[in-house]
Amino acid sequence: MADTDSLRAEALARIAEAQTLDALEEHRLAYLGKKGSISLLMKTLGGMSPEERSEAGAKLNALRTEVADAIAARKDTMEAAALESRLASETLDLSLPAPEMPMGSVHPVSQVMDELAEIFADMGFAVATGPEIEDDWHNFTALNMPESHPARAMHDTFYFPDADEQGRQMLLRTHTSPVQIRTMLNEGAPLRIIAPGRVYRSDSDATHTPMFHQIEGLVIDKGIHLGHLKWTLETFLKAFFERDDIVLRLRPSYFPFTEPSVEVDVGYSMERGPGGTSRRVVGGSGDDDGHAWMEVLGSGMVNRRVIEFGGLDPDEWQGFAFGTGVDRLAMLKYGMDDLRAFFDGDLRWMKHYGFVGLDVPTLSGGVGVPA
Repeated sequence: MADTDSLRAEALARIAEAQTLDALEEHRLAYLGKKGSISLLMKTLGGMSPEERSEAGAKLNALRTEVADAIAARKDTMEAAALESRLASETLDLSLPAPEMPMGSVHPVSQVMDELAEIFADMGFAVATGPEIEDDWHNFTALNMPESHPARAMHDTFYFPDADEQGRQMLLRTHTSPVQIRTMLNEGAPLRIIAPGRVYRSDSDATHTPMFHQIEGLVIDKGIHLGHLKWTLETFLKAFFERDDIVLRLRPSYFPFTEPSVEVDVGYSMERGPGGTSRRVVGGSGDDDGHAWMEVLGSGMVNRRVIEFGGLDPDEWQGFAFGTGVDRLAMLKYGMDDLRAFFDGDLRWMKHYGFVGLDVPTLSGGVGVPA
């Protein structure tokens, strides 16, 4: 059998001289691999006598262990040196760098809310808010809605199963009109407010969602008449759609909380674009066979009973109110085809329709997004 001492000296010397992990791996295979020097010597033990096998086996096992330990130690030393060199040459900046462009985007609903607030602020309206969990009295009764009104039905309204501590029936508000009652009771008259916020109704299709955003307006003063309402709505819609030739249609209607009542429709056409077919507001004058109508506003003169429920004298104070769906206005203005997509949380949709956070709506610079 070959001299194990010389083999040990040779192996340990080469292992100590190895400068790379690849070279070290070559030495491991040369001595400990299946065809390595030490492995081949181990295979010769089978042809020896028991006495010779016992002596030679002990030496070879000791040699294999010593070489394996030397390889492992050399590998640890080389890896530690490589890590130390890397740490000395690399630096880690823990500060958060400013992005080249603002990250994220503003949801179209938030953008349109800001646009509406900007327009109505210019007309002297203040912003009022109220709770989204309402009681039956503020949401229905104080707005002159009888017990038999369809809006009170379970299939239209999200009711809570239990009454509150005062025994009142609680629900998710179906409109922001309760804010009008609360503001009249708390602040009296005269008033000029808008009430934006989330509302809830049991309805879902391409132009309706169970939760949507609404903005309502209320003006209470002396000598208010329907002409003031018509001017306010026309001024608002022209400013919002940023065109003076939008086609509007005012239709007599019925709401329990206003009398007389008027619904406002906007003319639109279906246009095909890169994202598919969408609704676009059209311009012109009068009826045109080339467009359809979409209701965007409900309005009217505030019912005398509602003024009374608000703690005011209807013989002294008059007013008008209006309400519109923010999501539907966004759909019309920016060419979106389905309201349900507003709440899907699809990042691709947000990247397509989202707004840069620094594009703040202003009447001087335009309430819409810069082209």
